[in-house]
Amino acid sequence: MTNERLTVAVLGPGGVGGLLAALLARAGNRVICLAGEETARALDENGITVHSARFGEFTARVETATELRDPVDAALITVKHTTLATALDRLPAKALTADTLVVPFLNGVEHPASLRAHYADAAPVAPATIRVESTRVAPGVIEHGSPFADIDLTGDTVPHDRLNSLAGALEWSGLNTRVLPDETAALWAKMSFLAPFALLTTRYGLPLGEIRTHHRDELTALVEETAAVSAAAGAPTDPADSLRRYDAFPPPTKSSMQRDAESDRPLELDAIGGALLRAADRHGVPVPVARRVVEELRRHA
Repeated sequence: MTNERLTVAVLGPGGVGGLLAALLARAGNRVICLAGEETARALDENGITVHSARFGEFTARVETATELRDPVDAALITVKHTTLATALDRLPAKALTADTLVVPFLNGVEHPASLRAHYADAAPVAPATIRVESTRVAPGVIEHGSPFADIDLTGDTVPHDRLNSLAGALEWSGLNTRVLPDETAALWAKMSFLAPFALLTTRYGLPLGEIRTHHRDELTALVEETAAVSAAAGAPTDPADSLRRYDAFPPPTKSSMQRDAESDRPLELDAIGGALLRAADRHGVPVPVARRVVEELRRHA
């Protein structure tokens, strides 16, 4: 795979965005991090430092801006749903062109439609999912804790060569990257794994090891309900596969939603649990366990 150097904007250089920005910059791409003034100042002064068993210990220099003004090949959106609406001010439609890929790394399944409505014909949207555990411990300091960092890139309306170009840059940077042909299937594959994990670890305030041991029946029911909704949406998934993956994770594993709850940060409950319930209602799929858990989380949020 050739190393085609790109110009990439990263909206939100936190745990995921900071890792992607640093890896892409280290591989020779021009990277512009879009952030608030304090974070931008820290990145200007010190770059982004990554601590990772997989990628090593390194510091990468990046450019910064509080709002995108230069043309870019790709704009990676790596903020959480809870801050998306205000963060998009840093990525105005006027700065995008038909040659820019807008690539949201967001949880849930509803954001591609809302981003396409937001940007209209300014730029194509190519959703991505990432499997990684990566945390921003300070502005410009990233701890990558998982032995993996795997990306699925998709986009039903995006030319394949555009997806392949970005995938090549990500792969050259060290990230395992696949281009998948079915956007719905790619998004629901992530949702089917994430929703039961995030909802139950957050509801009980327990790591995955204790959830799969002490709340096994509830986990199994939630996995089966989510798989039924996914299948109704046109993306069949295997509940047994999700359970096998949960069982393979280290017992202390926590979801990002659980970590947000522990830190009193806003939860992505609507983007994950709310979206699951809305899809269930649209397709007439009964999800009693999911509905109860989401309502309990809403009461305590």
